[in-house]
Amino acid sequence: MAEHLNTPDDIRIFLQEVADTGDESDFIHALNIAARAMGMTEVAKKAGVTRASLYKSLADGANPKFTTISKVTKALGCKLAVA
Repeated sequence: MAEHLNTPDDIRIFLQEVADTGDESDFIHALNIAARAMGMTEVAKKAGVTRASLYKSLADGANPKFTTISKVTKALGCKLAVA
């Protein structure tokens, strides 16, 4: 899936779709895919976390803090919103 996320708009649409139809673990998995598409090193740098920490936070079964989810979402060029 990551190879199909070529632009910031692709990432935004993908994350929005998962947020609308999935659950929390689906969204964390989607963040992982989007971060890989953009480049884990770049996302980690923008989010202010280490690359290793980012991998661990977005791994299957992980339970990242809300602050981490928020930072990663922002690093991907998106924002969290309540509608």
